[in-house]
Amino acid sequence: MIIARSPLRISLGGGGTDLASYYEPFGGFLIAAAIDKYVYITLHKTFVPDLIVKYSELERVADASQLRHPIIREAFAMLDMQGRSLELTSMADIPAGTGLGSSGSFTTALLKALHAWNRNFVHPHQLAEEACDIEIGRLREPIGKQDQFIAAYGGITAFTFHPDGRVEARKATVSNETIYDLEDNLLLFFTGYSRSASVILKDQKSRSEAADPAMIENLHRTKELGYKSLACLESGDTAGFAALMHEHWTGKRTRSDGMTNDKINEWYGLAMENGALGGKLIGAGGGGFLMFYAGDRARLRSAMANAGLQEVRFRFDFEGTKILAMD
Repeated sequence: MIIARSPLRISLGGGGTDLASYYEPFGGFLIAAAIDKYVYITLHKTFVPDLIVKYSELERVADASQLRHPIIREAFAMLDMQGRSLELTSMADIPAGTGLGSSGSFTTALLKALHAWNRNFVHPHQLAEEACDIEIGRLREPIGKQDQFIAAYGGITAFTFHPDGRVEARKATVSNETIYDLEDNLLLFFTGYSRSASVILKDQKSRSEAADPAMIENLHRTKELGYKSLACLESGDTAGFAALMHEHWTGKRTRSDGMTNDKINEWYGLAMENGALGGKLIGAGGGGFLMFYAGDRARLRSAMANAGLQEVRFRFDFEGTKILAMD
């Protein structure tokens, strides 16, 4: 049996500039962090000729090309595997559609497991590129490259997206003191809303391709905030980083009509009145998790709990996508 694990992620600055519609003309930049919430893939041999796949549904097919699940189907095709006499199961700590990059984590974990089955070593960069090829190239999803790369690399990592499609990854030089500060004071609260990132990102993609001045200017500013966020984190200025989070959110909410709603705005305002120094909605928008940097953790937690929001506590993951067991 093979067990692969891939971390979910939080965006720390510059999110949205990793879409080709922006980085091809202008170049993109962001900083992201992997967290200790995971997607798991298990793969083992069976005594029946079919391929059995278990996720939110159950599929049993004679050949991987017959699968309905598009990512699993394309991953098997990419590695030229038919999947006969195999059983594949996926599990996750957090449900999909909540803004933590679950699709990219799923794809990297899946590819890692399939490569391990074939006894192939795969570098995190190659793993991320293959995951992007499946989701963006083969399946034409209007998404960026952030999720696949941070899942593959792990840690707190800065990514530069070059106009020619190259992605440069650099480990952020963040001190242990700052890491502990972030782990203690960055708080995640689930809004209760799940959504498809593709709908919101499709609007960003089409407006960027049309060179919409407001969208381009918004993303230029977002990229600048990404650079500033990295500088704050590397210098240990977490208060400055918190202020930049608020700037990020102020700009992000104007990017698309579906980015936020009255309830999310109400919760954000409540948090800022009760101990938060800055915050934003994680992911493409429209739902998922609100993340705040807390100046007063106890007060913020109490206010959010009274408003009915569930907190998910986390630490950072510095291992990226990996094989947990191979028997």
